[in-house]
Amino acid sequence: MTLLLHQGGQECSLEDLRDIPLPVETRSYKPVSHYDLALSIARVAGDLLSGFSLHKSVFGTARDGAQLFGVHTFKNVHAELGLSIALRNSYDKSLSVGMAFGASVFVCDNLALHGEVLKIRKHTTNVMADLEMMIITGVLRARTNYGSVVQDAERMKEVDLVDDGAYRALGHLFGHKVLSPRQMPVALEEWRSPSHPEFEARTLWSLYNAVTEALKSSPPQSILERHIQLHAHLLPNQERWSA
Repeated sequence: MTLLLHQGGQECSLEDLRDIPLPVETRSYKPVSHYDLALSIARVAGDLLSGFSLHKSVFGTARDGAQLFGVHTFKNVHAELGLSIALRNSYDKSLSVGMAFGASVFVCDNLALHGEVLKIRKHTTNVMADLEMMIITGVLRARTNYGSVVQDAERMKEVDLVDDGAYRALGHLFGHKVLSPRQMPVALEEWRSPSHPEFEARTLWSLYNAVTEALKSSPPQSILERHIQLHAHLLPNQERWSA
């Protein structure tokens, strides 16, 4: 998965996260380590998600390591979609610690996030004491959201689209600021000429993945919300796009 490369950020490994220095703790501010957060989520998920195994973890940082966005992807018997847990964090107080849940498409690492961002905790005193239980709560929610996304994906594959329907949907997403001006032509090109043959079928699922391909360039402060907004805008209006 390409993360943040269009926003001046860079991909990194879990070990790289350990090398980013923590900011100074104060009486009212308690930084949460990027490394500890990513490791804790992977560990708790590995313990609680029976039938799933960790497939891949990808991380991206921005602002010289001050902002983190990452995704843990777990596999089960499903050949196309993995369970995804997306996370974010910051060392400059620009982002609260957060997680979102859904699925990753194995062929391209596109995200399909459902529900809402679970804001684990602001960086205040006693945050570390609360973090473990909040991660447990989030991971238990992940399996429910994954099941919903799998069902939604199957529904979208059954919705045929012509170009005019896809254009209406893209205009709607642009108007509601799910897609930025720079992302709009990327999504349009992915619809017209898919990078992956799996999305050559003219369906709502192919359009969904065209948009998520464009959303990979979203900045960390909005990437989780953008994916969730996509899901919320595209599916309830599917009859409008296919009309």
